[in-house]
Amino acid sequence: MTTQVILLNGGSSAGKSGIVRCLQAVLPDPWLAFGIDALVDALPPRLREADGGIEFAADGGVHVGADFRTLEAAWMEGVAATARAGARVVVDDVFLGGAASQQRWRKALSGLAVLWVGVRCDPAVAAAREIARGDRARGMAAAQAGVVHDGVSYDLEVDTTRTESLACARAIAAHVG
Repeated sequence: MTTQVILLNGGSSAGKSGIVRCLQAVLPDPWLAFGIDALVDALPPRLREADGGIEFAADGGVHVGADFRTLEAAWMEGVAATARAGARVVVDDVFLGGAASQQRWRKALSGLAVLWVGVRCDPAVAAAREIARGDRARGMAAAQAGVVHDGVSYDLEVDTTRTESLACARAIAAHVG
Protein backbone atom coordinates (compact mmCIF):
# COMPACT_ATOMS: atom_id res chain seq x y z
CA MET A 1 0.00 0.00 0.00
CA THR A 2 1.25 3.49 -0.83
CA THR A 3 2.21 5.57 2.20
CA GLN A 4 -0.34 8.30 2.79
CA VAL A 5 0.97 9.72 6.07
CA ILE A 6 4.46 10.04 7.51
CA LEU A 7 4.25 10.73 11.22
CA LEU A 8 7.39 11.99 12.96
CA ASN A 9 7.57 11.88 16.75
CA GLY A 10 10.38 13.32 18.82
CA GLY A 11 11.12 15.71 21.63
CA SER A 12 11.48 19.44 21.36
CA SER A 13 14.53 20.53 19.34
CA ALA A 14 15.17 16.99 18.09
CA GLY A 15 15.13 18.23 14.47
CA LYS A 16 11.66 17.18 13.29
CA SER A 17 10.79 20.43 11.53
CA GLY A 18 14.05 20.40 9.56
CA ILE A 19 13.42 16.82 8.50
CA VAL A 20 9.89 17.75 7.38
CA ARG A 21 11.22 20.55 5.15
CA CYS A 22 13.81 18.19 3.67
CA LEU A 23 11.19 15.48 3.11
CA GLN A 24 9.10 17.95 1.13
CA ALA A 25 12.17 18.64 -1.01
CA VAL A 26 13.29 15.03 -1.62
CA LEU A 27 9.97 13.22 -2.03
CA PRO A 28 8.86 13.14 -5.68
CA ASP A 29 5.21 13.95 -4.97
CA PRO A 30 3.94 16.98 -3.08
CA TRP A 31 3.41 16.40 0.66
CA LEU A 32 1.55 18.74 3.00
CA ALA A 33 3.16 19.41 6.38
CA PHE A 34 1.21 19.66 9.62
CA GLY A 35 2.96 20.27 12.93
CA ILE A 36 1.95 20.39 16.56
CA ASP A 37 3.57 23.83 16.85
CA ALA A 38 1.10 25.18 14.28
CA LEU A 39 -1.79 23.78 16.33
CA VAL A 40 -0.45 25.45 19.47
CA ASP A 41 0.03 28.72 17.57
CA ALA A 42 -3.58 28.50 16.32
CA LEU A 43 -4.99 28.29 19.85
CA PRO A 44 -6.63 31.34 21.37
CA PRO A 45 -4.18 33.00 23.78
CA ARG A 46 -6.30 32.10 26.80
CA LEU A 47 -5.75 28.38 26.07
CA ARG A 48 -2.00 28.92 26.24
CA GLU A 49 -2.38 30.23 29.77
CA ALA A 50 -5.36 28.41 31.29
CA ASP A 51 -5.63 25.11 33.12
CA GLY A 52 -7.77 23.55 30.37
CA GLY A 53 -5.38 24.46 27.56
CA ILE A 54 -1.65 23.91 27.26
CA GLU A 55 0.80 25.30 29.76
CA PHE A 56 4.52 25.67 29.22
CA ALA A 57 6.20 25.74 32.61
CA ALA A 58 9.37 27.72 33.29
CA ASP A 59 11.26 24.46 33.92
CA GLY A 60 10.41 23.14 30.43
CA GLY A 61 7.48 20.99 31.51
CA VAL A 62 4.35 20.94 29.37
CA HIS A 63 0.92 20.32 30.84
CA VAL A 64 -2.21 19.82 28.74
CA GLY A 65 -5.83 20.07 29.78
CA ALA A 66 -9.19 18.88 28.53
CA ASP A 67 -9.84 21.85 26.24
CA PHE A 68 -6.52 21.28 24.48
CA ARG A 69 -7.23 17.56 24.10
CA THR A 70 -10.61 18.31 22.52
CA LEU A 71 -9.06 20.65 19.95
CA GLU A 72 -6.13 18.29 19.39
CA ALA A 73 -8.57 15.46 18.58
CA ALA A 74 -10.35 17.68 16.05
CA TRP A 75 -7.00 18.65 14.51
CA MET A 76 -5.97 15.00 14.23
CA GLU A 77 -9.26 14.14 12.51
CA GLY A 78 -8.73 17.07 10.15
CA VAL A 79 -5.23 15.89 9.25
CA ALA A 80 -6.62 12.39 8.67
CA ALA A 81 -9.46 13.76 6.52
CA THR A 82 -6.91 15.61 4.39
CA ALA A 83 -5.05 12.34 3.78
CA ARG A 84 -8.29 10.50 3.08
CA ALA A 85 -9.15 13.18 0.52
CA GLY A 86 -6.00 12.27 -1.42
CA ALA A 87 -3.26 14.54 -0.12
CA ARG A 88 -0.05 13.02 1.15
CA VAL A 89 0.69 14.31 4.63
CA VAL A 90 3.74 14.51 6.88
CA VAL A 91 3.08 15.24 10.57
CA ASP A 92 5.54 16.61 13.11
CA ASP A 93 4.37 15.83 16.67
CA VAL A 94 5.61 15.45 20.23
CA PHE A 95 4.04 12.44 21.97
CA LEU A 96 4.00 13.87 25.49
CA GLY A 97 1.91 10.86 26.53
CA GLY A 98 4.15 8.31 24.79
CA ALA A 99 2.09 5.27 23.76
CA ALA A 100 -1.21 6.97 24.66
CA SER A 101 -0.41 9.76 22.19
CA GLN A 102 0.35 7.25 19.47
CA GLN A 103 -2.93 5.49 20.21
CA ARG A 104 -4.88 8.75 19.66
CA TRP A 105 -3.17 9.10 16.27
CA ARG A 106 -3.80 5.45 15.40
CA LYS A 107 -7.51 6.00 16.01
CA ALA A 108 -7.62 9.14 13.86
CA LEU A 109 -5.53 7.60 11.06
CA SER A 110 -7.37 4.28 11.01
CA GLY A 111 -7.45 2.79 7.52
CA LEU A 112 -4.60 4.96 6.22
CA ALA A 113 -1.10 3.74 5.33
CA VAL A 114 1.14 5.40 7.92
CA LEU A 115 4.93 5.36 8.22
CA TRP A 116 5.73 5.84 11.93
CA VAL A 117 9.10 7.54 12.44
CA GLY A 118 10.89 8.14 15.72
CA VAL A 119 13.21 11.13 15.72
CA ARG A 120 15.82 10.80 18.44
CA CYS A 121 18.50 13.20 19.58
CA ASP A 122 20.93 13.11 22.47
CA PRO A 123 19.38 15.23 25.26
CA ALA A 124 22.49 17.40 25.62
CA VAL A 125 22.55 18.16 21.88
CA ALA A 126 18.80 18.93 21.86
CA ALA A 127 19.29 21.19 24.90
CA ALA A 128 22.03 23.12 23.07
CA ARG A 129 19.72 23.54 20.07
CA GLU A 130 16.97 24.70 22.42
CA ILE A 131 19.23 27.47 23.79
CA ALA A 132 20.27 28.50 20.27
CA ARG A 133 16.62 28.66 19.14
CA GLY A 134 15.66 31.00 21.94
CA ASP A 135 11.94 30.24 21.58
CA ARG A 136 11.65 27.35 24.05
CA ALA A 137 11.77 27.17 27.82
CA ARG A 138 15.08 25.74 28.97
CA GLY A 139 14.71 22.16 30.03
CA MET A 140 11.97 21.22 27.57
CA ALA A 141 14.28 19.33 25.20
CA ALA A 142 15.93 17.30 27.97
CA ALA A 143 12.59 16.56 29.65
CA GLN A 144 11.01 15.30 26.42
CA ALA A 145 13.95 13.46 24.83
CA GLY A 146 13.07 10.07 26.28
CA VAL A 147 9.49 10.27 27.51
CA VAL A 148 8.02 10.92 24.05
CA HIS A 149 9.28 7.52 22.91
CA ASP A 150 8.04 5.50 25.92
CA GLY A 151 5.97 2.58 24.64
CA VAL A 152 5.83 3.94 21.08
CA SER A 153 6.39 1.57 18.16
CA TYR A 154 8.02 2.76 14.94
CA ASP A 155 8.61 1.54 11.42
CA LEU A 156 11.85 3.52 11.34
CA GLU A 157 13.98 5.59 13.70
CA VAL A 158 16.48 8.31 12.86
CA ASP A 159 18.93 10.06 15.17
CA THR A 160 19.75 13.71 14.53
CA THR A 161 22.52 13.90 17.13
CA ARG A 162 25.18 13.67 14.42
CA THR A 163 23.09 13.19 11.28
CA GLU A 164 21.84 16.15 9.26
CA SER A 165 18.15 16.61 8.47
CA LEU A 166 18.66 15.92 4.77
CA ALA A 167 20.28 12.53 5.43
CA CYS A 168 17.46 11.63 7.83
CA ALA A 169 14.87 12.70 5.24
CA ARG A 170 16.53 10.56 2.58
CA ALA A 171 16.48 7.56 4.93
CA ILE A 172 12.78 8.13 5.58
CA ALA A 173 12.02 8.68 1.88
CA ALA A 174 13.62 5.29 1.13
CA HIS A 175 10.91 3.67 3.28
CA VAL A 176 7.97 5.47 1.67
CA GLY A 177 5.97 2.97 -0.35
